[in-house]
Amino acid sequence: MLRSLIAVSAVLIVTSAFPAPAGRPTSSAHEAAQPSPLAVQVMSLEKSFIDAKKGRDRDFYKRTLADDFISVGTDGKVHPRQEVLGDLPATQLAEYRPYYMQVVSLNENAAVVTYDVIVRMMQYDEEEPRYQHVSSIWVKQDGQWKLKFQQATPGT
Repeated sequence: MLRSLIAVSAVLIVTSAFPAPAGRPTSSAHEAAQPSPLAVQVMSLEKSFIDAKKGRDRDFYKRTLADDFISVGTDGKVHPRQEVLGDLPATQLAEYRPYYMQVVSLNENAAVVTYDVIVRMMQYDEEEPRYQHVSSIWVKQDGQWKLKFQQATPGT
């Protein structure tokens, strides 16, 4: 039991690079720790992916999404890579602000990134933002980091 707790503690890396927005609850579980080099690298990849989403950068998506990438939306529907690429030009974000970003290292070639995010879409969420919990799985394939899976869950 203690060995499992130590192992989980060793792989969970929490950063304050994405602090909670004003008015959102804070938790001691989200206190800052020194992220590992792998965690820093994967958080940077996730941030680049977020920037590409905001900028509707289809070329970045094509380079970054694994061939067998799958996304599960907040509605529970599964969206394969081609559908995500096709929908990207129509995505208009008024706001996409992540916070409480965490990285769980699975091994030197795979990691899970989780975070909370405030989302406002131009055409849907004009007044009230939505809160979501996002999980991304990054894997290194042929020496390149690829986004293999992402799921967004509605938050409160």
